[in-house]
Amino acid sequence: MLPLRDNIPTSKTPYVTYIFIAANVLVYFFWQKGGFSLSGPDSVHYQCQLLEWAATPDELTGDKQALPAQCGADDAPTWLTPFTAMFMHGGLLHLGGNMLFLWIFGNNVEDAMGRAKFVAFYVLGGLAAFALHVVTDLHSTTPTLGASGAIAAVLGGYAVLFPRARVVTVIFIVFFFTILELPALLVLGGWFLLQILSASMDSTGGVAYFAHIGGFAFGLLAIRLFASKKRTKRQSDRLYTR
Repeated sequence: MLPLRDNIPTSKTPYVTYIFIAANVLVYFFWQKGGFSLSGPDSVHYQCQLLEWAATPDELTGDKQALPAQCGADDAPTWLTPFTAMFMHGGLLHLGGNMLFLWIFGNNVEDAMGRAKFVAFYVLGGLAAFALHVVTDLHSTTPTLGASGAIAAVLGGYAVLFPRARVVTVIFIVFFFTILELPALLVLGGWFLLQILSASMDSTGGVAYFAHIGGFAFGLLAIRLFASKKRTKRQSDRLYTR
């Protein structure tokens, strides 16, 4: 399933959502120098940025591997990498998919809690996602990067606040596809179940499924602490009276 848009109008321009999207795009193209590779370039600069600034579970145990000689001697502070990793991506497909989900669901979650709270919710969701990933693979040396953990928190929050919203979604069936308008709870619940299924089957460690699960769980549990009842009711009233 690939969501395209939802049907909840926002009352204010979601500037924080736009800033997060812009930051991710700028970091990928101008700081990582990711270029137009779908799965991430092989350039020395890109690989060194990845090894230095992405987060790896093993660095928290003190077992982090030394950087290759071509990357220089400097290394990012361990405490900083979980934050920088949230804005890094492993290729255009990774970046584009994450930004699409943030674009569709982030604006309404931001509208439900306000800008400052949304910043805190997003960052804490990303940290919670990385924390579960670390717990489930403590000695992994594979760099973890991407906004998907933080965005998963946004998805979990959206599922709680607006389960009856409608999401225009592309459904792929082998070589064919169709477009349907589905309940948000079905789309996001299906996405979450897919992450759980994938985590139970994946043995390669190529995708941090437990980070997605951790972020989504954080969103489910924490959204009521951040969202305003008044703001949420206002959005729901506009949705259900349309």
